[in-house]
Amino acid sequence: MAVATVVSRATGLLSKLLLLAVLGSTTLNDSYQAATALPTMINELLLGGVLTSVAVPLLVRAERDDGDGGESYAQWLITMSAVLLGVGTLVAIACAPLLTSLFVAERSEADPELVTAFAYLVLPGIVFYGMSALLGAILNTKHVFGLPTWAPVLNNVVVVLTLGAYWLVPGAISVDPVRMGEPKLLVLGLGTMLGVAVQALVLVPALRRAGIRFRWRWGWDRRLGEFGGLAGWVLLYVALGFVSMIVLTRVAFHDTGALVAYNLQWLIAQVPYGVLGVSLLTALMPRMSRSAAAGDTAALVGDLSFGNRMSAVLLMPFSALMTVGGVSIGVALFSYGESTAEEGARIGTALALSAFGLVPYAITLLQLRVFYALKDARTPTLIQAIMVAVRIALLYAFLAWTPTDKLAVGVSVAMSLSFVVGCLVGQVWLRVRLGRLRTGYTVWTICLTVVASAIGFAVAAGLAWLLIRVTGVADEVVRAWVRVVVLTAVGLPLTFLALAVLRVPEVRPAVAGALRAVRRR
Repeated sequence: MAVATVVSRATGLLSKLLLLAVLGSTTLNDSYQAATALPTMINELLLGGVLTSVAVPLLVRAERDDGDGGESYAQWLITMSAVLLGVGTLVAIACAPLLTSLFVAERSEADPELVTAFAYLVLPGIVFYGMSALLGAILNTKHVFGLPTWAPVLNNVVVVLTLGAYWLVPGAISVDPVRMGEPKLLVLGLGTMLGVAVQALVLVPALRRAGIRFRWRWGWDRRLGEFGGLAGWVLLYVALGFVSMIVLTRVAFHDTGALVAYNLQWLIAQVPYGVLGVSLLTALMPRMSRSAAAGDTAALVGDLSFGNRMSAVLLMPFSALMTVGGVSIGVALFSYGESTAEEGARIGTALALSAFGLVPYAITLLQLRVFYALKDARTPTLIQAIMVAVRIALLYAFLAWTPTDKLAVGVSVAMSLSFVVGCLVGQVWLRVRLGRLRTGYTVWTICLTVVASAIGFAVAAGLAWLLIRVTGVADEVVRAWVRVVVLTAVGLPLTFLALAVLRVPEVRPAVAGALRAVRRR
């Protein structure tokens, strides 16, 4: 999973780099970013959030309780999901102008007509996003983790090819007026939607190999009430997130390029979480679901504590890397084509000042999955309501009190602070629900990772400064690349070495494996 996610994140980053190089931080890019966010958010609102949150626990229970190993229940879920997503997609396409008005404020730097035009082309992706999530969940319960993790790579490849085709097609996308038949508009919009379709369709043959024979299954399932009860709370959870994204988008649109900068810094911040955090969460979710189904609270708490500590050990060094080297990362990656070094520094500043939210984000998602494993969808929704209230208050505070050209930083910091609040609230809530959670052990591990990260990146930052001073590099982009390479190549290994010296238990298996490899040689 980790290898597949590395490739997925790398190809995803490549597609975003090409997008910025081709379109720049312009009204066109802002409009495209707003439109392409719509199918993911509407899918989450319709069913995606339900599938990624409660489908695995329910499928695990069906696998245990049903005589057919849960096959009929999986068929019923696929049928129900396809119908709901299909109807939702048609309604969303019909309401595309209304959706645009929700996201694009009157003083927005995006173009409402262009957002609507892109929306018509990308909204059919809703059904493919939802089915990809469901088929991936079914395969995960069958211990098939690789293909669902590789599927997004194909999506990214299609998007990269689409951007290449967009660059080769002559002409330009007109903004006043917007014409739906323009080749560049059609290539960019339909190519983006095609990537999502490929991501979903590639999973269909894997179902049969995993022992799931698909056929349409209609009628009433005795667990529909249970699924509906959980789904109702999850849909409210997603709706709250949808509202917060509307507010974030409208706030960001007060400055040209702020939404693009936020999305790109979020993409960079998600790389280590996607590679390490998602792999950890995906592996733990079926195990936690089985512990919850068996009523084994001790095992459930053990998995939660282990997941929290591993999240800190795996992600804190990358959080430190982005904090120390965020500006350099932005300049190094996003200073090409239509994008300038100044725009890259803007993205990097947003990344550096919000990177502290990476570990709380991972822990919050793990905590919420524990509640879902317990078949409790109400508590995550209440926690989400608290986070969204904090997030919206911070977004409007930044809009009122910060300069317009700093909004990319403001919206990024608001998101990270809301995850810190969610992490603290979730830990307290689980303590009340499950009893002792070994919180002190987790806090101590976090403190050790902070100390180790500070040591590793202090040395790396000093070495990078010395190297630039000695070589006399003058070009800003080259200097940025030198800092990024030195911080990554020196800071990360030194941090994990410091964790080993500090005898952090979670790194002992890796240390033992390395020692065995050395002895064999």
